[in-house]
Amino acid sequence: MVRRLARMMLATVFVLSGIDTLRNPEKQVATATPWLEKAIDKVGDKLPEKVPTDPTTLVRLSAGVKVAAGIGLAFTPMHRLSAIVLAGDLVPTTLAGHPFWQFEDKAVWRQQRTHFLKNVGLIGGLIIAGFEKS
Repeated sequence: MVRRLARMMLATVFVLSGIDTLRNPEKQVATATPWLEKAIDKVGDKLPEKVPTDPTTLVRLSAGVKVAAGIGLAFTPMHRLSAIVLAGDLVPTTLAGHPFWQFEDKAVWRQQRTHFLKNVGLIGGLIIAGFEKS
């Protein structure tokens, strides 16, 4: 019972942020675009033709993954797979969204580092949830 409640608590942030991003993707698209452009420049020609490379589409896909996998983490027997999917999705989100090492302003640096480390902690919690024994 405690594990189920903990998974629901952990899932909440992903479901709500995913819904928010689906409704209003502009800020996340602006944040993700430079990172995505660099990544696509490196591997774009090796991607299959049907793989989307448009930042808006990729941000919305990520948001959909957060909603679906968050619900899966909270309420389904596939909670382990959902946790691993969320952890994998959170890695590029963290790198693109909170690159604290790029800021010289100490206040901004601290704020971005805090968000980066918060996400690292969430990834750790998801890894625990993904590999827990029933």
